Amino acid sequence: MEQVSKFVSVIIERLKAHYPVVNTQLDHTTAFELLIATILAAQCTDNQVNKVTKVLFARYPDSQSLAGASLDDLKKIIFSTGFYNNKAKNIKACADKIQKEFNGKVPRDIKALTRLPGVGRKTANVVRSVCFGIPAIVVDTHVLRISGRLGLARKKDPVKVEFELMDVLPKAVWNEIGLQFIYLGRRICHARKPACGQCFLNDLCPSVLRAAR
Repeated sequence: MEQVSKFVSVIIERLKAHYPVVNTQLDHTTAFELLIATILAAQCTDNQVNKVTKVLFARYPDSQSLAGASLDDLKKIIFSTGFYNNKAKNIKACADKIQKEFNGKVPRDIKALTRLPGVGRKTANVVRSVCFGIPAIVVDTHVLRISGRLGLARKKDPVKVEFELMDVLPKAVWNEIGLQFIYLGRRICHARKPACGQCFLNDLCPSVLRAAR
């Protein structure tokens, strides 16, 4: 049985109470679709990515077809997600590598995933947790911000924060707590003007307590 501090236990309990069911907002039917959608989601809203991938996957439904797509066509389809030149190159190269080195199947291993073009630990962990059920903490800007405000992590680098959180959070909640933090960040704990008065963690949050002194 993992030892968890009372502080962490209360945070976990309240997050579960307020966000009992959490799911990625990126539409997908396969691990490959989620992988490509997550690459496209960098600096773009999930809603916009979903509009784009609906068109993209209708035309290129798997790694073989996407690997054979023309860059110009990909750029036109994904233009609205931003940074479309790099994203088009990455998703095409990613599909090609999956097709040639992994027989068209998205790998489960973190090292193999992060060797794919355009795939960092965050993207890899999204796929591992959502599609393969592997315990993994996804650290995006919301998770980075909230874990810092709550004092659960002190580093600024997402990879270092991931390992800090792995040290203080029980493995059983890794897959859901990242999404719960994302929900909290989008609805209450905003970057510029957090709605601390509405937050169900405000009596615990070190940032709120410091501001009240």
